Amino acid sequence: MAFVEPISIKEAIDGVHKKKYLLPAIQREFVWDTYQIERLFDSIMKDYPISSFLFWEVDNSNINNYQFYEFVREYHERKNTHNSKARINGENSITAILDGQQRLTSLYIGLKGTYAYKLPYKRWDNNDAFPVRKLYLNLVAPADDNGDLEYDFRFLTTHEYKQKDENHFWFLVGDILNFEEPVNVNDYLLEEVIPEYGKEKSRYANRTLFKLYEVIHKNKSINFFLEKGESLDKVLNIFIRVNSGGTQLSYSDLLLSIATAQWRGDAREEITSFVDEINSIGDGFNFNKDFVLKSCLVLAGFKDIAFKVDNFNQENMLAIEQQWEDITKAIRSAVILLSSLGYHRDTLTSNNALIPIAAYLHKIKSPDNFSELSKYLNDRRKIFKWLVMVLLKRTFSGQPDNVLRPIREVINQSEDGFPYDEIILKLKGSSKAISFDDDEIDNLLGYQYAQAYTYSALAFIYPSLDFRNKFHQDHIFPKYLFTAQRLKKRGTNDDDIEFYLNNYNYLANLQLLEGVPNQEKSGKDFDVWIKEKYPDNNERKAYMERHYIPNIDLKLENFRQFIEEREKLIISAFKKLLD
Repeated sequence: MAFVEPISIKEAIDGVHKKKYLLPAIQREFVWDTYQIERLFDSIMKDYPISSFLFWEVDNSNINNYQFYEFVREYHERKNTHNSKARINGENSITAILDGQQRLTSLYIGLKGTYAYKLPYKRWDNNDAFPVRKLYLNLVAPADDNGDLEYDFRFLTTHEYKQKDENHFWFLVGDILNFEEPVNVNDYLLEEVIPEYGKEKSRYANRTLFKLYEVIHKNKSINFFLEKGESLDKVLNIFIRVNSGGTQLSYSDLLLSIATAQWRGDAREEITSFVDEINSIGDGFNFNKDFVLKSCLVLAGFKDIAFKVDNFNQENMLAIEQQWEDITKAIRSAVILLSSLGYHRDTLTSNNALIPIAAYLHKIKSPDNFSELSKYLNDRRKIFKWLVMVLLKRTFSGQPDNVLRPIREVINQSEDGFPYDEIILKLKGSSKAISFDDDEIDNLLGYQYAQAYTYSALAFIYPSLDFRNKFHQDHIFPKYLFTAQRLKKRGTNDDDIEFYLNNYNYLANLQLLEGVPNQEKSGKDFDVWIKEKYPDNNERKAYMERHYIPNIDLKLENFRQFIEEREKLIISAFKKLLD
């Protein structure tokens, strides 16, 4: 390995753009956010060192022996996070990046690419939630974030960058690549900036834009070592040695690099495409490579299921590859089952809770339609009850291996359906016991509308629902009514107003309701809606029993008593169902 003459950022970006620089399969994917990219550009402008890079020169005679990927160019948090496989003609040598992918990708996105991340409070499936952004630099004022950033770099949408004022003039950072000589900087400033801004801001713009030109075109800031060896084992060891000490690289990525080297096919492509597949089931989930790798260790039957390099040796990887189809079938069936039970990315609070379910489906060689066949109805009820309990108890927090091992042992010994009782008994007396005391049951009432655990708490008290139908979390007394102004208008006294506003959003005022009835209910007073919806007394009584509605006056003015009585009914239901 030799130290080579450093190059400029412009030269490095050209190497990425012309696909001279590629990524070996052992590399992880791009994980930096926009703030990290902005911070990188600020560091470069302040002449801070950005650490050295490690390149691997692969001769054209050996290119076809390895798998390579391109850099991410147009990052999109929902649509485009994976590196595409590189098409190599084998005629020219390439340079693979062993260390420095995050920085090089960030430089490329900042100068030539785009970045689209999800806006808060917008749905994941809403295209408008992911506006495309490019990197801009404010030429007339420094950063004003009161932090350690000096230059005001920001990822902005087209609409945002056009919002100029006396303290903001946004320059598209990538345009600096078009400036071939310093005079282009002067021409731009004279035409665009100086006529509109005063002497002081124009002088700041002059210094800032010349500095950007200098650090991109002139400074040789990309220092790198070049490895010319052709042994994958040697390259892998260098990669692990360089990356294992950092905090940015997740351990599962490191393990995936081992898997990729040991797997006869393309482990990275197999695993990432499978992650994408199961994440798209139903309303969507948020599984990752960690989950799949851990599931492989558990379902393949290895005694040691810890995340460590020794468990991803050639022998184990061969066993996983041979069982890959059966393992992925079991995981897929488990995810489909969870979707049919109403779970998705926002309500499944522990991905690891799915692994024992997948292990059971793997053991019984369940069919693809396990979630629908009447033959498995009792199994599904047991699985559902167990799942809700472990999610609410947060059983898989901390050290999940200490739970997965004994549960797998029970599942392997089971002979008559999903071993719900046996698992409860196995963990009894341990720190992971799946049981609830009175205080824990009372605490369940503290979950609020749309919180992650609220769905599990509600679903538990509706054991007979068919969750394949879409159920909404509904405010029994409509949320619309709970403002101080509306309550005062109805003559509510101040003490009651405080109680109403503090309690309307909690579990005692929530129910699971199908979409159509929920839309019909809308903002109507509950006592009015229930009589319109269920004019027959027997039907109304059945609805009230099903939803734990106390038999009291259901006017809004009686909301305090309603909450107190319904809390008692819910607690009673929890205790009965737990027993």
